[in-house]
Amino acid sequence: MTTYRQPGTVVTDHRFPVPLDHARPDGEQIEVYAREIAASGLSATERERLPWLVYLEGGPGFGARRFIGRQAWLDRALREFRVLLLDQRGTGRSTPANRQTLPARGDAAAQADHLTHFRADSIVKDCELIRRRLTGGAPWTVLGQSFGGFCAVHYLSTAPEGLERVLITGGLPSLHATADEVYTAAYPRARRKNEAHFARYPDDAEHVRTIAAHLLEHETALPGGGLLTAESFQSLGILLGSGDGTHQLHHLLEGAFVRAPGGPVLADAFLEQVQAHLSYAGHPLYAVLHEAIYAQGKGPTAWAAERIRADFPEFDAAAALAAGRPVLLTGETIHPWHFTADPALRPLRETAELLARRDDWTPLYDPARLAVNEVPVAAAVYHDDMYVDTAHSLETARAIRGLRTWVTDEFEHDGVRAGGPRVLDRLLALSRDEL
Repeated sequence: MTTYRQPGTVVTDHRFPVPLDHARPDGEQIEVYAREIAASGLSATERERLPWLVYLEGGPGFGARRFIGRQAWLDRALREFRVLLLDQRGTGRSTPANRQTLPARGDAAAQADHLTHFRADSIVKDCELIRRRLTGGAPWTVLGQSFGGFCAVHYLSTAPEGLERVLITGGLPSLHATADEVYTAAYPRARRKNEAHFARYPDDAEHVRTIAAHLLEHETALPGGGLLTAESFQSLGILLGSGDGTHQLHHLLEGAFVRAPGGPVLADAFLEQVQAHLSYAGHPLYAVLHEAIYAQGKGPTAWAAERIRADFPEFDAAAALAAGRPVLLTGETIHPWHFTADPALRPLRETAELLARRDDWTPLYDPARLAVNEVPVAAAVYHDDMYVDTAHSLETARAIRGLRTWVTDEFEHDGVRAGGPRVLDRLLALSRDEL
């Protein structure tokens, strides 16, 4: 372990060996990295006495956020907890799973088999091994953001004895919905976010149309070798799900073109920023496993977002341009073309295809066990959340015994980050029946 200091905090790096396949605990081991953070000004003995809160990041495929000092919700948490920021398996400083490392597993079929061990079920089993090593068996508090909330609901379904309380922000999944049902609900939300954005920034509708028309007529490369097509440009709509995303998108669009000797061209600065938003180099598992997080033992996901998009023709850029309609941006969806457009994903195209065809995924949630839950649970549900369907979340909230919700339109999906200490403070109070 390595310990060091940042403003207002004492930080300790941890590395935990865990089985790749928890059904074979004596088999291959991988490493999970976690960063322990405690408030400075405490003695070592005082730090040791603090209860634990483990943070599960959204995704899938993202390592835990790297805070500097006591930023965002962390400031509130450090008033009473030691915090463990977990890089879920395959992410961050944990044993990586990406285009550079996966070929060591063998061919695409072997890689796909390997990646079946990177869903919420394995992440929760990792948590349980780590908890017992850190706490001596005492339960801990889990804070799950987005996909981290999906993991927390699996935790409640399979190992509630390890939980003191559960706090979920924008991450109450449907217990039953298939990937098809998830995306059937998602496209109308994306349309509403587009409409709200164009109402706020009316000129952006024409900016989007102009950029999409240019991309349909000109093959465009991004600085890192990726392809910017009209479809991949539309996926910038993912920004519309965060608190300041609509403003980020506006600033991005307004500088899209520069006038060159041969006429307007997409600006290098614009393309550089687009690449930063669209590249999966830092989180490839987000693309490779995204639809698998919705697989519930009801057959293959079979590129659900791509198939369901055909039911919403308003998202067809060429048709929208021909009809004089606004070109709508999409949201949190992964498509086969991601694996040709993005250099970080191209080597994983066949692997992703095999995962999309897989039909033996196990269910992730146990409704019967959740119905008799005894762990205090509080969840922030964001009104018209772009990434997680509000109706699905509220249905799940009713299915988990004792769960208390805070439904709010004050924040978007990233409320726990954007809201400073307020979101965590409210959820802790709800979980303790103080509100």
